[in-house]
Amino acid sequence: MGGLFAPFWNGSYAPHGYCLLWQPELVWTHVIADGLTAAAYFSIPLAIIALVRQRRDLVFGWAFWCFAIFILACGVTHLMSIWTLWQPVYGLQALVKVITAGASVATAALLWPLLPRAVALPSPDRLQAANAELATMIRERDTALEELRAQIAQRERVEAALLQSQKLEAVGQLTGGIAHDFNNLLQAVAGNLELIARKPDDSDRVVRWAGAALDAVERGRALSGQLLAFSRKQRLELAPVPVQELIGGMRELVARAVAPLSQVEIAPIDPLLRVEADPLQLELAILNLAFNARDAMGDGGTLRISATSERGVAPAGLPLGDWAAITVSDSGHGMTPDVLARATEPFFTTKEVGRGTGMGLAMVFGVVTQSGGTVHIESAPGEGTAVTLYLRQSTKARGRTRTPKDAEAVPVSLRGATIALVDDDAQVRATLADMLETAGATVEQAGDGASALEMVAARRPDVLIVDFAMPGMSGAEVVRRIREQDRTLPIVLVTGFAETAAIESLDNGQLTILRKPFETRDLLRRVQSLLGHD
Repeated sequence: MGGLFAPFWNGSYAPHGYCLLWQPELVWTHVIADGLTAAAYFSIPLAIIALVRQRRDLVFGWAFWCFAIFILACGVTHLMSIWTLWQPVYGLQALVKVITAGASVATAALLWPLLPRAVALPSPDRLQAANAELATMIRERDTALEELRAQIAQRERVEAALLQSQKLEAVGQLTGGIAHDFNNLLQAVAGNLELIARKPDDSDRVVRWAGAALDAVERGRALSGQLLAFSRKQRLELAPVPVQELIGGMRELVARAVAPLSQVEIAPIDPLLRVEADPLQLELAILNLAFNARDAMGDGGTLRISATSERGVAPAGLPLGDWAAITVSDSGHGMTPDVLARATEPFFTTKEVGRGTGMGLAMVFGVVTQSGGTVHIESAPGEGTAVTLYLRQSTKARGRTRTPKDAEAVPVSLRGATIALVDDDAQVRATLADMLETAGATVEQAGDGASALEMVAARRPDVLIVDFAMPGMSGAEVVRRIREQDRTLPIVLVTGFAETAAIESLDNGQLTILRKPFETRDLLRRVQSLLGHD
């Protein structure tokens, strides 16, 4: 082996400059030419390395690395040519050339298969054409988007027009039902008052006729209450309500609502079960469900009311907690799935015009949700309907209150009290004044807000009674003006349409709210309480 490679290392060779007869011109020409070539070769790999490192996305990066190695080897061969001008190290020069030849062959072998892929790369003209095509597609997309926006806008306008039409239809339906109900109530009131006017000396009949008129007024109050509760304009007075007492107290009323074809069953109820609710609105909700059950049981049936405690549960849409489930079920014809899906929509009704307003279940839903609960309805054609009201249980005990009969038996005296009465309706104002004067109070009257301010400043009344909704200066503005001068004057705010937020902004503990229509004893008790005469 040593003999084979001996010529590479042990030969007595003359340096390459000897062959050039050491002519300086030739020697330095070779040195300069090979040096410049080597420097150029060495600079090319550095440029390739910088390119590959900065453009890592290049798909032929490995080919660049191979080419860089080949160019670097070529540069080394030129350096060896300079060295051999003075040193005859031809064996080392041959080894460098062998390495360069290997790198050259490997690079060529890799580049030739790569050629078709390189040729397939798009030319600048093709790239420009592709960009132009892409720009055309973008313009077409933008045009399509504009057309889509125009179609969406047109659809929104059509939907708004349809919604407005549906609202008008719903208002017409509501108006028809409400007008029918209120006309019946007005007929009852007017008829009984006419009978009283014709025979005022017949005391027994006058009492009966007056009672019938008051019953009609009470039904009107219930109807307006459900409208306000649905619209969420009526402030709910939440309190601990004993469920057994409430349902038991309205048993006779519910029985009359479904009579004469149907009967009422009330399941045993835990006397300790209480819920957080407005007792009046909860009664109205249950009564509305009774009316719906009566209409669903046209040929008669059974209305069943039950109440159970659901502890540690989470009804649909409600948090985990202790809930009371009050269920009103009937054996009527039931609802189809499409009717069930719209059952709580306002104004939706399957009854003919004049037979219903579509407010019953909507009012129930509004009252229960405002109380922090929810409503669940189960129904199927021929299987009846079960409406469950989920209300939060209350652990608070309700204080003892007077029964209506006890309250009626206790006379109310306002003797010695001066009361300022403000209402823009002359008839209402005269009626309220008669109520107060009958109890012994001195009444000062005003028909508008400006007169009320002057009267209060001059007379310094013990109590102010003011109507909430008046033209010009409203009752709310009157209260604000008076509060600026006197923050302790007791005020009774009388309203038939209560804006909850506006009233709450006025309430400072010396304000009480009385909703129209009300009975004489309600007004007198409120005034008596504010005067501290309880």
